[in-house]
Amino acid sequence: MTGKSSMQSSYEVSLDAACDRLGYTESTRRLLSLAALELKVEIPIVRDNGELAVFSGYRVQHQNVRGPCKGGLRYHPEVDIDEVRGLASLMTMKTALVDIPLGGGKGGICCNPRELSTRELEVLTRKFVKRIHREIGPNSDIMAPDVGTNAQVMGWIHSEYSAIYGHSPAAVTGKPLALGGSAGRDKATGHGIGIVIQAYSERYGTPLEGATVAIQGFGNVGVHAAKALTDLGMKVIAVSDARSAVYRREGVDISALSKQKSERGLLADVDGYQRLDPGKELEVECDYLVPAALGGVINDENAPRIKAKTIVEGANGPVTSEADKILRRREIDVVPDILANSGGVIVSYFEWVQNLQRQVWPLKQIDDELAQILGNAARQVFDHAAQKELDLRSAAFDISVRRVKEALDATGI
Repeated sequence: MTGKSSMQSSYEVSLDAACDRLGYTESTRRLLSLAALELKVEIPIVRDNGELAVFSGYRVQHQNVRGPCKGGLRYHPEVDIDEVRGLASLMTMKTALVDIPLGGGKGGICCNPRELSTRELEVLTRKFVKRIHREIGPNSDIMAPDVGTNAQVMGWIHSEYSAIYGHSPAAVTGKPLALGGSAGRDKATGHGIGIVIQAYSERYGTPLEGATVAIQGFGNVGVHAAKALTDLGMKVIAVSDARSAVYRREGVDISALSKQKSERGLLADVDGYQRLDPGKELEVECDYLVPAALGGVINDENAPRIKAKTIVEGANGPVTSEADKILRRREIDVVPDILANSGGVIVSYFEWVQNLQRQVWPLKQIDDELAQILGNAARQVFDHAAQKELDLRSAAFDISVRRVKEALDATGI
Protein backbone atom coordinates (compact mmCIF):
# COMPACT_ATOMS: atom_id res chain seq x y z
CA MET A 1 0.00 0.00 0.00
CA THR A 2 1.28 3.44 -0.84
CA GLY A 3 0.17 6.93 0.09
CA LYS A 4 -2.73 7.55 2.42
CA SER A 5 -5.02 4.61 3.09
CA SER A 6 -8.65 4.97 2.03
CA MET A 7 -9.50 4.82 5.72
CA GLN A 8 -7.27 7.74 6.63
CA SER A 9 -8.52 9.75 3.63
CA SER A 10 -12.16 9.06 4.56
CA TYR A 11 -11.47 10.11 8.15
CA GLU A 12 -9.91 13.39 7.02
CA VAL A 13 -12.82 14.11 4.66
CA SER A 14 -15.32 13.55 7.48
CA LEU A 15 -13.19 15.52 9.96
CA ASP A 16 -12.81 18.51 7.63
CA ALA A 17 -16.54 18.60 6.93
CA ALA A 18 -17.41 18.38 10.64
CA CYS A 19 -14.99 21.18 11.54
CA ASP A 20 -16.53 23.34 8.81
CA ARG A 21 -20.06 22.69 10.06
CA LEU A 22 -19.05 23.34 13.67
CA GLY A 23 -17.10 26.50 12.84
CA TYR A 24 -13.77 25.22 14.17
CA THR A 25 -10.46 26.71 13.18
CA GLU A 26 -7.76 25.19 11.00
CA SER A 27 -5.66 24.73 14.14
CA THR A 28 -8.34 22.50 15.66
CA ARG A 29 -8.59 20.48 12.48
CA ARG A 30 -4.83 19.97 12.42
CA LEU A 31 -4.77 18.97 16.08
CA LEU A 32 -7.49 16.34 15.49
CA SER A 33 -5.79 14.98 12.37
CA LEU A 34 -2.39 14.37 13.97
CA ALA A 35 -1.42 11.30 15.98
CA ALA A 36 0.23 11.90 19.36
CA LEU A 37 2.60 8.94 18.98
CA GLU A 38 3.53 6.58 16.15
CA LEU A 39 5.72 3.53 16.60
CA LYS A 40 7.25 1.19 14.05
CA VAL A 41 9.33 -1.77 15.16
CA GLU A 42 11.02 -4.63 13.34
CA ILE A 43 10.44 -8.06 14.86
CA PRO A 44 12.82 -10.89 13.91
CA ILE A 45 11.74 -14.46 14.69
CA VAL A 46 13.15 -17.88 13.86
CA ARG A 47 10.57 -19.82 11.86
CA ASP A 48 9.82 -23.48 12.53
CA ASN A 49 12.01 -24.41 9.55
CA GLY A 50 15.01 -22.64 11.14
CA GLU A 51 14.94 -19.63 8.82
CA LEU A 52 14.95 -16.02 10.06
CA ALA A 53 11.93 -13.87 9.22
CA VAL A 54 11.47 -10.18 10.03
CA PHE A 55 8.02 -8.60 10.45
CA SER A 56 7.08 -4.92 10.77
CA GLY A 57 4.89 -3.96 13.71
CA TYR A 58 3.03 -0.70 14.31
CA ARG A 59 1.23 1.08 17.14
CA VAL A 60 -0.39 4.50 16.82
CA GLN A 61 -1.82 6.52 19.70
CA HIS A 62 -4.03 9.14 18.12
CA GLN A 63 -5.64 11.07 20.99
CA ASN A 64 -5.76 10.50 24.75
CA VAL A 65 -7.39 13.69 25.98
CA ARG A 66 -10.59 11.83 27.01
CA GLY A 67 -8.77 8.84 28.52
CA PRO A 68 -6.13 6.18 27.76
CA CYS A 69 -5.82 5.17 24.13
CA LYS A 70 -7.84 2.10 23.22
CA GLY A 71 -7.82 0.04 20.07
CA GLY A 72 -7.28 -3.30 18.41
CA LEU A 73 -4.20 -5.11 17.19
CA ARG A 74 -4.54 -6.69 13.75
CA TYR A 75 -2.40 -9.28 11.98
CA HIS A 76 -2.78 -8.95 8.22
CA PRO A 77 -0.42 -8.92 5.21
CA GLU A 78 -1.57 -5.44 4.13
CA VAL A 79 -1.03 -3.68 7.48
CA ASP A 80 1.03 -0.50 7.18
CA ILE A 81 1.43 2.76 9.08
CA ASP A 82 -1.16 4.61 6.99
CA GLU A 83 -3.86 2.04 7.66
CA VAL A 84 -3.05 1.92 11.38
CA ARG A 85 -3.02 5.72 11.58
CA GLY A 86 -6.46 5.92 9.98
CA LEU A 87 -7.88 3.23 12.26
CA ALA A 88 -6.49 4.95 15.37
CA SER A 89 -8.19 8.19 14.29
CA LEU A 90 -11.51 6.40 13.90
CA MET A 91 -11.12 4.93 17.39
CA THR A 92 -10.85 8.41 18.88
CA MET A 93 -14.14 9.34 17.24
CA LYS A 94 -15.77 6.03 18.17
CA THR A 95 -15.01 6.28 21.90
CA ALA A 96 -16.15 9.91 21.90
CA LEU A 97 -19.40 9.09 20.08
CA VAL A 98 -20.44 6.45 22.61
CA ASP A 99 -19.12 8.73 25.38
CA ILE A 100 -16.81 6.37 27.24
CA PRO A 101 -13.64 7.76 28.92
CA LEU A 102 -11.09 6.45 26.45
CA GLY A 103 -9.08 7.77 23.51
CA GLY A 104 -8.11 6.19 20.23
CA GLY A 105 -5.26 3.87 19.30
CA LYS A 106 -4.56 1.01 16.91
CA GLY A 107 -1.82 -1.45 16.10
CA GLY A 108 -0.87 -4.13 13.65
CA ILE A 109 1.79 -6.50 12.43
CA CYS A 110 2.29 -7.03 8.72
CA CYS A 111 1.99 -10.80 8.48
CA ASN A 112 -0.33 -13.55 7.30
CA PRO A 113 -1.39 -15.37 10.47
CA ARG A 114 -2.67 -18.31 8.42
CA GLU A 115 0.90 -18.99 7.30
CA LEU A 116 2.36 -18.97 10.82
CA SER A 117 2.25 -21.80 13.33
CA THR A 118 0.90 -21.27 16.83
CA ARG A 119 4.45 -21.18 18.18
CA GLU A 120 5.52 -18.62 15.59
CA LEU A 121 2.49 -16.41 16.37
CA GLU A 122 3.24 -16.57 20.08
CA VAL A 123 6.90 -15.65 19.61
CA LEU A 124 5.95 -12.82 17.27
CA THR A 125 3.37 -11.46 19.74
CA ARG A 126 5.65 -11.64 22.76
CA LYS A 127 8.53 -9.94 20.92
CA PHE A 128 6.17 -7.17 19.79
CA VAL A 129 5.22 -6.52 23.43
CA LYS A 130 8.89 -6.46 24.42
CA ARG A 131 9.53 -3.81 21.75
CA ILE A 132 6.70 -1.46 22.79
CA HIS A 133 5.93 -2.24 26.45
CA ARG A 134 7.07 1.19 27.68
CA GLU A 135 4.36 2.88 25.60
CA ILE A 136 1.39 0.64 26.44
CA GLY A 137 -0.47 -0.23 29.63
CA PRO A 138 -3.72 0.22 31.57
CA ASN A 139 -3.28 3.98 31.94
CA SER A 140 -1.78 4.77 28.55
CA ASP A 141 -2.74 2.40 25.71
CA ILE A 142 -4.88 -0.74 25.96
CA MET A 143 -4.84 -3.30 23.15
CA ALA A 144 -7.68 -5.59 22.05
CA PRO A 145 -8.38 -8.19 19.33
CA ASP A 146 -8.92 -7.17 15.72
CA VAL A 147 -8.60 -8.75 12.29
CA GLY A 148 -6.35 -11.80 12.49
CA THR A 149 -6.04 -11.80 16.30
CA ASN A 150 -8.16 -13.35 19.05
CA ALA A 151 -8.41 -14.00 22.78
CA GLN A 152 -5.36 -16.28 22.71
CA VAL A 153 -3.18 -13.52 21.25
CA MET A 154 -4.46 -11.15 23.95
CA GLY A 155 -3.55 -13.81 26.53
CA TRP A 156 0.05 -13.82 25.28
CA ILE A 157 0.14 -10.02 25.50
CA HIS A 158 -1.21 -10.16 29.05
CA SER A 159 1.40 -12.75 30.01
CA GLU A 160 4.34 -10.88 28.50
CA TYR A 161 3.31 -7.50 29.89
CA SER A 162 2.69 -8.98 33.34
CA ALA A 163 6.12 -10.63 33.28
CA ILE A 164 7.60 -7.13 33.07
CA TYR A 165 5.26 -5.13 35.32
CA GLY A 166 3.55 -7.69 37.52
CA HIS A 167 -0.01 -8.95 37.19
CA SER A 168 -1.70 -6.35 34.96
CA PRO A 169 -4.99 -7.65 33.53
CA ALA A 170 -6.22 -4.14 32.63
CA ALA A 171 -3.33 -3.68 30.17
CA VAL A 172 -5.20 -5.58 27.44
CA THR A 173 -8.83 -6.53 26.80
CA GLY A 174 -10.46 -9.34 24.87
CA LYS A 175 -8.52 -11.85 26.99
CA PRO A 176 -9.66 -15.40 27.78
CA LEU A 177 -12.10 -15.53 30.69
CA ALA A 178 -9.51 -17.45 32.72
CA LEU A 179 -7.20 -14.40 32.57
CA GLY A 180 -9.77 -11.77 33.50
CA GLY A 181 -11.63 -11.48 30.22
CA SER A 182 -15.22 -10.26 30.21
CA ALA A 183 -18.38 -12.20 29.57
CA GLY A 184 -19.94 -11.08 26.31
CA ARG A 185 -16.71 -9.77 24.76
CA ASP A 186 -16.61 -12.33 21.93
CA LYS A 187 -20.08 -11.43 20.69
CA ALA A 188 -19.95 -7.70 21.52
CA THR A 189 -19.36 -6.16 18.08
CA GLY A 190 -21.84 -8.38 16.24
CA HIS A 191 -24.39 -8.13 19.03
CA GLY A 192 -23.99 -4.36 18.98
CA ILE A 193 -24.80 -4.27 15.28
CA GLY A 194 -28.14 -5.82 16.19
CA ILE A 195 -28.75 -3.13 18.83
CA VAL A 196 -28.01 -0.35 16.32
CA ILE A 197 -30.22 -1.87 13.60
CA GLN A 198 -33.05 -2.24 16.11
CA ALA A 199 -32.70 1.43 17.06
CA TYR A 200 -32.61 2.37 13.37
CA SER A 201 -35.78 0.38 12.76
CA GLU A 202 -37.58 2.03 15.67
CA ARG A 203 -36.56 5.51 14.54
CA TYR A 204 -37.31 5.18 10.82
CA GLY A 205 -40.22 2.74 10.96
CA THR A 206 -38.60 -0.01 8.93
CA PRO A 207 -39.95 -3.41 10.05
CA LEU A 208 -37.38 -6.01 11.09
CA GLU A 209 -39.50 -9.15 10.81
CA GLY A 210 -38.56 -10.78 7.50
CA ALA A 211 -36.16 -7.99 6.48
CA THR A 212 -33.34 -9.38 4.35
CA VAL A 213 -29.63 -9.03 5.17
CA ALA A 214 -26.38 -9.73 3.32
CA ILE A 215 -23.22 -9.98 5.42
CA GLN A 216 -19.68 -9.75 4.09
CA GLY A 217 -17.31 -11.47 6.47
CA PHE A 218 -17.97 -14.65 8.43
CA GLY A 219 -15.47 -14.22 11.21
CA ASN A 220 -16.30 -13.31 14.78
CA VAL A 221 -18.17 -10.10 13.90
CA GLY A 222 -20.10 -11.53 10.96
CA VAL A 223 -21.20 -14.70 12.73
CA HIS A 224 -22.42 -12.91 15.85
CA ALA A 225 -24.12 -10.21 13.76
CA ALA A 226 -25.93 -12.92 11.80
CA LYS A 227 -27.12 -14.54 15.04
CA ALA A 228 -28.23 -11.22 16.52
CA LEU A 229 -30.15 -10.22 13.40
CA THR A 230 -31.78 -13.63 13.09
CA ASP A 231 -32.94 -13.29 16.69
CA LEU A 232 -34.61 -10.02 15.67
CA GLY A 233 -36.63 -11.90 13.06
CA MET A 234 -34.50 -10.80 10.11
CA LYS A 235 -33.49 -13.13 7.30
CA VAL A 236 -29.80 -13.46 6.40
CA ILE A 237 -29.73 -14.36 2.71
CA ALA A 238 -26.02 -14.07 1.82
CA VAL A 239 -22.74 -14.45 3.70
CA SER A 240 -19.10 -14.58 2.65
CA ASP A 241 -15.57 -15.09 3.88
CA ALA A 242 -12.27 -14.11 2.26
CA ARG A 243 -12.46 -16.82 -0.41
CA SER A 244 -16.11 -17.76 -0.97
CA ALA A 245 -19.69 -16.53 -0.74
CA VAL A 246 -23.08 -18.24 -0.66
CA TYR A 247 -26.66 -17.06 -1.22
CA ARG A 248 -30.11 -18.45 -0.51
CA ARG A 249 -33.15 -16.25 -0.90
CA GLU A 250 -35.19 -18.09 1.73
CA GLY A 251 -32.39 -17.57 4.27
CA VAL A 252 -29.13 -19.28 5.20
CA ASP A 253 -28.56 -21.67 8.10
CA ILE A 254 -26.00 -19.87 10.28
CA SER A 255 -25.23 -22.91 12.45
CA ALA A 256 -24.70 -25.19 9.44
CA LEU A 257 -22.46 -22.67 7.72
CA SER A 258 -20.43 -22.12 10.91
CA LYS A 259 -19.87 -25.88 11.11
CA GLN A 260 -18.93 -26.00 7.42
CA LYS A 261 -16.48 -23.15 7.91
CA SER A 262 -14.81 -24.78 10.93
CA GLU A 263 -14.53 -28.18 9.25
CA ARG A 264 -13.50 -27.20 5.73
CA GLY A 265 -12.38 -23.59 6.00
CA LEU A 266 -14.77 -22.55 3.20
CA LEU A 267 -18.43 -21.57 3.08
CA ALA A 268 -18.89 -22.79 -0.48
CA ASP A 269 -19.93 -26.27 -1.66
CA VAL A 270 -22.87 -26.55 0.73
CA ASP A 271 -25.93 -28.23 -0.75
CA GLY A 272 -28.89 -25.95 -1.34
CA TYR A 273 -26.91 -22.73 -1.73
CA GLN A 274 -26.01 -20.65 -4.75
CA ARG A 275 -22.30 -19.96 -4.89
CA LEU A 276 -21.28 -16.34 -5.53
CA ASP A 277 -17.97 -14.91 -6.63
CA PRO A 278 -16.25 -13.16 -3.69
CA GLY A 279 -17.47 -9.57 -3.55
CA LYS A 280 -20.77 -10.24 -5.27
CA GLU A 281 -22.53 -10.67 -1.93
CA LEU A 282 -22.20 -6.88 -1.64
CA GLU A 283 -24.42 -6.46 -4.68
CA VAL A 284 -27.37 -8.72 -3.84
CA GLU A 285 -30.78 -7.13 -3.44
CA CYS A 286 -31.52 -6.81 0.28
CA ASP A 287 -32.85 -4.48 2.96
CA TYR A 288 -29.59 -4.30 4.95
CA LEU A 289 -26.01 -4.85 3.85
CA VAL A 290 -23.45 -5.42 6.62
CA PRO A 291 -19.83 -5.27 5.38
CA ALA A 292 -18.04 -6.86 8.35
CA ALA A 293 -14.60 -7.72 6.94
CA LEU A 294 -12.00 -5.18 5.81
CA GLY A 295 -11.92 -1.52 4.84
CA GLY A 296 -12.54 -0.03 1.40
CA VAL A 297 -14.67 -2.88 0.03
CA ILE A 298 -17.42 -0.52 -1.18
CA ASN A 299 -15.80 1.97 -3.53
CA ASP A 300 -16.54 4.14 -6.53
CA GLU A 301 -16.36 1.09 -8.80
CA ASN A 302 -19.06 -1.04 -7.15
CA ALA A 303 -21.13 1.59 -5.30
CA PRO A 304 -23.41 2.14 -8.34
CA ARG A 305 -24.32 -1.58 -8.21
CA ILE A 306 -25.25 -1.73 -4.53
CA LYS A 307 -28.91 -2.78 -4.20
CA ALA A 308 -29.26 -2.62 -0.41
CA LYS A 309 -31.60 -0.04 1.10
CA THR A 310 -29.33 0.53 4.11
CA ILE A 311 -25.64 -0.20 4.73
CA VAL A 312 -24.49 -0.87 8.30
CA GLU A 313 -20.70 -0.70 8.64
CA GLY A 314 -19.68 -3.72 10.68
CA ALA A 315 -16.03 -3.31 9.66
CA ASN A 316 -13.91 -0.19 10.05
CA GLY A 317 -14.00 2.02 6.97
CA PRO A 318 -15.68 -0.40 4.52
CA VAL A 319 -17.15 2.50 2.49
CA THR A 320 -14.69 4.90 0.85
CA SER A 321 -15.37 8.63 0.78
CA GLU A 322 -15.97 8.44 -2.99
CA ALA A 323 -18.49 5.65 -2.53
CA ASP A 324 -20.18 7.63 0.25
CA LYS A 325 -20.99 10.41 -2.22
CA ILE A 326 -22.45 7.94 -4.73
CA LEU A 327 -24.57 6.23 -2.07
CA ARG A 328 -25.90 9.56 -0.79
CA ARG A 329 -26.95 10.50 -4.33
CA ARG A 330 -28.71 7.15 -4.58
CA GLU A 331 -30.42 7.78 -1.20
CA ILE A 332 -28.90 4.69 0.42
CA ASP A 333 -28.44 5.24 4.14
CA VAL A 334 -25.04 4.36 5.63
CA VAL A 335 -24.93 3.72 9.38
CA PRO A 336 -21.27 4.63 10.07
CA ASP A 337 -18.66 2.37 11.61
CA ILE A 338 -18.01 4.63 14.60
CA LEU A 339 -21.58 3.88 15.68
CA ALA A 340 -22.43 0.51 14.13
CA ASN A 341 -19.44 -1.54 15.32
CA SER A 342 -18.75 0.23 18.61
CA GLY A 343 -20.16 -2.63 20.69
CA GLY A 344 -16.68 -4.14 20.78
CA VAL A 345 -14.96 -1.13 22.33
CA ILE A 346 -17.83 -0.60 24.78
CA VAL A 347 -17.51 -4.12 26.18
CA SER A 348 -13.71 -3.74 26.10
CA TYR A 349 -14.26 -0.70 28.31
CA PHE A 350 -16.37 -2.85 30.64
CA GLU A 351 -13.55 -5.42 30.80
CA TRP A 352 -11.00 -2.71 31.60
CA VAL A 353 -13.19 -1.36 34.41
CA GLN A 354 -13.75 -4.84 35.84
CA ASN A 355 -10.00 -5.50 35.83
CA LEU A 356 -9.17 -2.18 37.49
CA GLN A 357 -11.79 -2.75 40.18
CA ARG A 358 -11.09 -6.50 40.54
CA GLN A 359 -14.72 -7.28 39.81
CA VAL A 360 -16.55 -9.78 37.62
CA TRP A 361 -19.82 -8.62 36.06
CA PRO A 362 -22.56 -11.08 35.03
CA LEU A 363 -23.48 -11.31 31.35
CA LYS A 364 -26.91 -9.76 31.93
CA GLN A 365 -25.34 -6.62 33.41
CA ILE A 366 -22.98 -6.36 30.43
CA ASP A 367 -25.76 -6.87 27.89
CA ASP A 368 -28.03 -4.36 29.63
CA GLU A 369 -25.35 -1.66 29.90
CA LEU A 370 -24.24 -2.25 26.31
CA ALA A 371 -27.82 -1.83 25.09
CA GLN A 372 -28.22 1.38 27.10
CA ILE A 373 -24.95 3.02 25.99
CA LEU A 374 -25.19 1.99 22.35
CA GLY A 375 -28.91 2.65 22.07
CA ASN A 376 -28.44 6.16 23.50
CA ALA A 377 -25.59 6.87 21.07
CA ALA A 378 -27.67 5.70 18.11
CA ARG A 379 -30.64 7.87 19.11
CA GLN A 380 -28.36 10.90 19.51
CA VAL A 381 -26.99 10.38 16.00
CA PHE A 382 -30.46 9.96 14.50
CA ASP A 383 -31.75 13.05 16.33
CA HIS A 384 -28.82 15.22 15.24
CA ALA A 385 -29.13 14.01 11.64
CA ALA A 386 -32.81 14.98 11.62
CA GLN A 387 -32.27 18.37 13.29
CA LYS A 388 -29.45 19.41 10.96
CA GLU A 389 -30.64 17.52 7.85
CA LEU A 390 -27.42 15.51 7.68
CA ASP A 391 -26.49 12.02 6.62
CA LEU A 392 -25.73 9.67 9.51
CA ARG A 393 -21.93 9.73 9.15
CA SER A 394 -21.87 13.53 9.24
CA ALA A 395 -24.14 13.56 12.28
CA ALA A 396 -21.92 11.04 14.10
CA PHE A 397 -18.75 13.00 13.35
CA ASP A 398 -20.33 16.25 14.52
CA ILE A 399 -21.02 14.69 17.92
CA SER A 400 -17.59 13.04 18.20
CA VAL A 401 -15.54 16.03 17.06
CA ARG A 402 -17.40 18.36 19.40
CA ARG A 403 -16.75 16.08 22.39
CA VAL A 404 -13.03 15.76 21.65
CA LYS A 405 -12.76 19.53 21.09
CA GLU A 406 -14.52 20.21 24.40
CA ALA A 407 -12.02 17.94 26.18
CA LEU A 408 -9.09 19.68 24.53
CA ASP A 409 -10.48 23.08 25.53
CA ALA A 410 -10.93 21.89 29.11
CA THR A 411 -7.22 20.98 29.33
CA GLY A 412 -6.21 24.46 28.24
CA ILE A 413 -4.70 23.37 24.92
